[in-house]
Amino acid sequence: MTSPSSHPLGLRPARLRRVQLAVPGSSEKMMAKAAASAADHVFLDLEDAVAPNRKIEARDLIVNALNTLDWGKKTRCVRINALDTPFTTEDVISLVKGAGENLDTLMLTKVKTPHDILYVDTMLRQLEESLGLNKRIGLEALIEEVEGLQNVDAIASSCDRLEALVFGMGDFSASMGTLITPDGKVGPYPGDLWHYARFRMTMACRAAGIDALDGPYADFRDEAGFREECSRSLTIGMVGKWAIHPNQIAWAQDVFTPDAEVVAHMRKLATAYEKAQEDGLGAIAVDGALVDAASIRMFGATLRAADLIGM
Repeated sequence: MTSPSSHPLGLRPARLRRVQLAVPGSSEKMMAKAAASAADHVFLDLEDAVAPNRKIEARDLIVNALNTLDWGKKTRCVRINALDTPFTTEDVISLVKGAGENLDTLMLTKVKTPHDILYVDTMLRQLEESLGLNKRIGLEALIEEVEGLQNVDAIASSCDRLEALVFGMGDFSASMGTLITPDGKVGPYPGDLWHYARFRMTMACRAAGIDALDGPYADFRDEAGFREECSRSLTIGMVGKWAIHPNQIAWAQDVFTPDAEVVAHMRKLATAYEKAQEDGLGAIAVDGALVDAASIRMFGATLRAADLIGM
């Protein structure tokens, strides 16, 4: 399924997403701190972090923050309210009209079908055209409902404006009826309860050519636990993880930043293989290791990340 969008800036931009910092859109102080942080990506939240009676006020605070704060090279994102609430349409209109040129992406919540993506894509296309915006606003979406995971292939490929999917294990737990104790612990289960969902979503993202990210880790004081979750996500092909506290920014960036020596070695092998191809060779030995087309392909994700980081 493809979107009817014919925007001239149709190609997805490459964005660094080692860490996405969550910030309540109702707090001017926290948004200012987020702008000054080292995060790659900041999403200003209009959904769960904002009480219903403050959501309209928070829209204005977010617009002001986007327009007046120095965000550096960060991706500036706003998480809007779910489509089954009365806030969604006005969220989109207010944000795009108020801060369109200073807004990089919108994050959609509780996405269940491709139609959820296409609805917002249509609104954005009309707003961009009517306002004469010189940039295209991207979309990111949370897979946090069982219906969303069931439809994840169609969602991931629904629209060329969609740049990333995020696995939201909190709401997914509720949607799935997962056993969670009052202290937030998952009931007894052998292995990683979320492995299938994470892996399934990541497969869909890779097939569609978009980024896959992992959601929050609640205990922001637990560095070891957070790093382990980041490492699991990285291993299966995710490009980053949420941070719900500034402490988690550096931890995520450290895990999702490739080792400089590994990157240098991969580039050495890739250069040697390119030269071998020019000489008509399909496979070569470099430093005692066999290098062929499959080897070079496996280096791709690491080298793309290194290029985005500027290593």
